[in-house]
Amino acid sequence: MNARLLAGAASLAVVIVVALTPCLARAQAQPAALRIATTGFTENGKSAFAGVAYRVQQEGWLAAELQKRGTRLEWVTVTGDTGATMNEAFASKRIDFAAYGDLPSVILNAGGVRTQVVVPAGRGTDVFLLVAPGSQARSIRDLKGKRISVHRGRPWELGLRHLIADNGMSVNDFTLVNMDIKPGAAALATGRVDALFVLSGDALEDRGAGRIIWSSKGRPERKMRAELWGRQDFTQANPALTQLVVTAWLRAQYWAAQDANRDAFLRDATRAGVPERVVRRAYDDPQLAWKERFSPLYDGLVYRHYREVLAFARQQQLVRRELKAEELLEPRFVDAGLRELGLSDFWRQEKHE
Repeated sequence: MNARLLAGAASLAVVIVVALTPCLARAQAQPAALRIATTGFTENGKSAFAGVAYRVQQEGWLAAELQKRGTRLEWVTVTGDTGATMNEAFASKRIDFAAYGDLPSVILNAGGVRTQVVVPAGRGTDVFLLVAPGSQARSIRDLKGKRISVHRGRPWELGLRHLIADNGMSVNDFTLVNMDIKPGAAALATGRVDALFVLSGDALEDRGAGRIIWSSKGRPERKMRAELWGRQDFTQANPALTQLVVTAWLRAQYWAAQDANRDAFLRDATRAGVPERVVRRAYDDPQLAWKERFSPLYDGLVYRHYREVLAFARQQQLVRRELKAEELLEPRFVDAGLRELGLSDFWRQEKHE
């Protein structure tokens, strides 16, 4: 009898151990660190960053919540060619999340490294077409046959392609010169190119480096987008930690969306060395309500944008694999976070098509 009881107890113990093994494995697999990459700059000899990520860092809520769970928060600041650097870091699993642009992310996913937008970043970032201060050009039509500097393969190239098409023209009507922003600005100053298509056009115009003849202000469908992306294998394996990251981002975007915090947000943006008057001009868009700049909603505007980015990438043969916008967008964490924070009705939803 005792032998049978012992045998039964031993069998039960084996069953319990087998049943608990996946749970124990998940517990043991809790990451020691969670790494978020963001574009940055040098401040007082050290790497720094601004925007929503800076607010997340300064608030400290995310770091504290992760620490409670035995995971430390690590920030990875990237300068220079941020798209390629972050793509490489995602591919080698050196980062778990990154705040960066749409086109590099599409290229990464088409290459087989799966990431998804876990928090949309508002209504996009403005792009600009500039000419030399003494140029007679008033629109892109005046630049037919001319040389336009644009950093090929970067998110804002799509904006230039749209601008050309919107004016009934073809890229073959221009010579597109592949240059990053700084060399492109230098080329514009020396007359080696006739125009420059970039971000941060207000700063260049303020320095007298160019004159803006077109911008995406007032045209949300023509803005560049940069979002918070998460590595899919990480978000699937660690949904609770992912939810903390997303909720922290939502808290920061809600803070930035408050009129009472507008001046503080704009002052933070000057830490990269941009004069406050330029920052204020960059954010001056009467057709875009302040709080909508920070909308995290997966609405029609976001879906349309990513369909266009995917089509552009295929058209330009930047990718071979066909992707759908729905594969790149993961709204469940934002939906849960907005419900938790009581913000489900705070931002305005654009219609889906």
